[in-house]
Amino acid sequence: MRFSKMSHLRLLQTTILTTMGALVLALGLSSCYILKQGTILLSFHSKAESVEELIRKQDLDPQTRIFLERVQDIRSFATDTLGLETNSNYTRYVELEQNHLAYVVSATDKISFTPHEWKFPIVGKVPYKGFFQLEDAKTEAERLRDLDLDVWIRTVDAFSTLGYFSDPLYSFMKSYKIHQLAELIIHEQAHATLYVKGQSQFNEEFATFVGREGARLYIRLRFGESSPEYATLEAWEKDQKTFLQEVQQLIRILEDLYATPLTREEKLRRKAILIQEFQQKFLASYEQLFQTESFKGFSKLPVNNAYLYLYRLYYPENQFFQRLYLDLEKDLPRLLQVTKRIKGKKGDPYTLIEEEMRNQRSRIPR
Repeated sequence: MRFSKMSHLRLLQTTILTTMGALVLALGLSSCYILKQGTILLSFHSKAESVEELIRKQDLDPQTRIFLERVQDIRSFATDTLGLETNSNYTRYVELEQNHLAYVVSATDKISFTPHEWKFPIVGKVPYKGFFQLEDAKTEAERLRDLDLDVWIRTVDAFSTLGYFSDPLYSFMKSYKIHQLAELIIHEQAHATLYVKGQSQFNEEFATFVGREGARLYIRLRFGESSPEYATLEAWEKDQKTFLQEVQQLIRILEDLYATPLTREEKLRRKAILIQEFQQKFLASYEQLFQTESFKGFSKLPVNNAYLYLYRLYYPENQFFQRLYLDLEKDLPRLLQVTKRIKGKKGDPYTLIEEEMRNQRSRIPR
């Protein structure tokens, strides 16, 4: 039977909503949240057009054509050079009248960095919850504040459905610098390649590292280390590294405070003072520390534990993957080969990778 475009859409909607309904019934989850977010996501997907078909259009505007061709090249690099999963992600394009995709709510204890977690089908427990509408995110944030938690709402530009559905491109991504676009796509493809249920720290650390180093390798191989594109990447990475060092310093200062025998009220009072003083010092030394204006806004943010926890989650100080990368002589495809071997195995993912490395060394002829 030949389906029209609309028939295909209805079939897709029915399939996804049926799957969501089954998950709700099987796991006892709130149908309102899952079905509402799924319906909004489907409304975005319903606007999606094939990248290949768009590129074949003679009247396609030049900016969109360059963007789509660049994405195709990054996807090929991610699969052919790095060895990430081959799937249909980023083969469709959606025009949106907004500069981000969704809102994500995170929360933590006020005098520790213990995260509040939500439980979902497939992915297990995660320390964040996403919404496509700001009002829904604000409602959840208020509920969490009523539990006396620190709360943070952030916008996100993409998320991975872990290969279950085809993740599209969005029009606001056209404004990204090339290294940002490469990092985004490689980061999300890393999630689709390896995702360990209930291991948020590992999953985000893995995808963040692969996205960053994958983007660096892409820019170096496509443009060269003397190119303006590589210089832009270098300036961004230098500032990002400096910013992470500053944030990690603040986290350590607060951890020391939280470990003291002071009362909760006294800890909260000193916490507010320490954050304010740190931000003032950060702003005063900004011009000496940074090359760009990218992180200047930190000095005016209502920083709390929920905000800082995100940097513990995505950029942990133990740098597990950086050490693994150096151990593998900065061979990113080889790092991915090693990590992919733990897929489907039970146990702590970091320990499993270390065991895989020991097994590899034992196989090397002496």
